[in-house]
Amino acid sequence: MLRPDAGISSPVAATTELCDRLAYLVQDTFDSGYFPLVVGGDHSCAIGTWSGVRQWLGTRGSLGLIWIDAHMDSHTFDTTPSGALNGMPLACLLGYGEPALTGIVSAESKLLPEHVCLLGVRSFEDAEAALLKKLGVRVISMEEIRKRGVCATLAEAMTVAGSGTAGYGVSLDLDVLDPAHAPGVGSPEPDGLVCGELEQALRLLSNDPAMLAMEIVEYNPYHDRDQLTAKAAGALFRAALEK
Repeated sequence: MLRPDAGISSPVAATTELCDRLAYLVQDTFDSGYFPLVVGGDHSCAIGTWSGVRQWLGTRGSLGLIWIDAHMDSHTFDTTPSGALNGMPLACLLGYGEPALTGIVSAESKLLPEHVCLLGVRSFEDAEAALLKKLGVRVISMEEIRKRGVCATLAEAMTVAGSGTAGYGVSLDLDVLDPAHAPGVGSPEPDGLVCGELEQALRLLSNDPAMLAMEIVEYNPYHDRDQLTAKAAGALFRAALEK
């Protein structure tokens, strides 16, 4: 069992501080009349992004989330084989994991399982899959995407995240793309999406008033080649947000 260092300089302490600051920045962005658009490195920043959106919603209703990622990111310190915090953010948002991270802004769970949908998953451990299965979270694998198509599966994800909520967000990890199209990520996984097919699907979001915020994460410029990944990120943002 791996446990976080309690020291102030520990990764947990640093991530908690960053996520707390980010959550309030997201709320301030809403209050200023703008659409929150977060560009992150490590996917653990998602704890701050969506804690901020949920806090801003307040009593208006629940938050839905579409998690587009090659990974499930649903470990806790009881299950993680690596101790990496970027493998834990979705579990934290669902209320499972290190109290310092689940308690960003408030102690309440930021997401209800029935309002969450994962898209593009192809690399995970049994323990995190077991947690999501127990909670009833919808997981759409790359295998299912290949059978049904990206547009059809994203449309289902929008329905899951938008039904019974006050709106939803999109958390997009660039490693959902095949490394040939996005080499500049922290944890590349083979057999991913082609940028063009995801770009086409994301246009479904562009006129949906229920989409409240978006983030793109895990860009690593040191691994990029000819700015392929940076250009892909820009194309995906434009597809999702251009009216």
